[in-house]
Amino acid sequence: MLNLIKDDDKHEFLYTNEDFEKVRGILNKLTGINLADSKDAMVYSRLVRRVRALKLSSIAEYLKYVAANAHEEQNFINALTTNLTSFFREEHHFKVLKDYLNDTPGVKRIWCAASSTGEEPYSIAISVVEALGRFDTNIEIIASDIDSNVLETAKQGVYHESRIQSLNLSMKKQFFHRGTGSNKGFVRVVPELRRMVKFRQINLLDSKWPIDLPVNVIFCRNVMIYFNREMQEALLTRMVRLLPKDGLYVAGHSENFSYFSHIVSAVGKTTYKPA
Repeated sequence: MLNLIKDDDKHEFLYTNEDFEKVRGILNKLTGINLADSKDAMVYSRLVRRVRALKLSSIAEYLKYVAANAHEEQNFINALTTNLTSFFREEHHFKVLKDYLNDTPGVKRIWCAASSTGEEPYSIAISVVEALGRFDTNIEIIASDIDSNVLETAKQGVYHESRIQSLNLSMKKQFFHRGTGSNKGFVRVVPELRRMVKFRQINLLDSKWPIDLPVNVIFCRNVMIYFNREMQEALLTRMVRLLPKDGLYVAGHSENFSYFSHIVSAVGKTTYKPA
């Protein structure tokens, strides 16, 4: 007997607990992400779009399609990875960054390891400009994500006006152009700021990351929560190895690395330096 997900009669396509467990296994293998037991409804709502697009008959058939077609793996990943972001989210981190830039001469590179649709790396770029007083700073900002779709959005730097509503007026005027005509209601990041950010698709499980040394600052916020403790330790160790002794690692509000004191030590609210 099939073990159907609860309320399966509401589903357009057949979806079982076995399907959900297979999804969790595939996603973990491809990305290291551990989906919680409570994410069964989210999985269905995300994957059903691909089932329809491919004209398949069930989630199980889609998972067979993924297994047989390597090119579909990226669509699978894109569908299931979460991309919650905003400009200057966790605002205190950007004050920490500006203070660090003012106190640390010779910063070469900043890595935003979960750039999503671009709000975070552009917030980093704005902070760099405000700290140093110019766009041409020779600081390279690398913005990466596993999701190829959100990276394309980020590269364009186009957002609905509501996305910058919380920013002050001078920041809006300096760093964004308002759309006109058919683009009314949207803004675009100014080209000087877009040129400061280089977007790259990176899976943190990849054996090699296409990032040159040194990396002085790493923003990796609300990413580690999706990995088990063993994977967190391995990734944190690997990332911190990129940092100099005076480097800075910025974590998310829901992440606490007190149990990794042999790797990092806290220097502020969810900010760390190499131990």
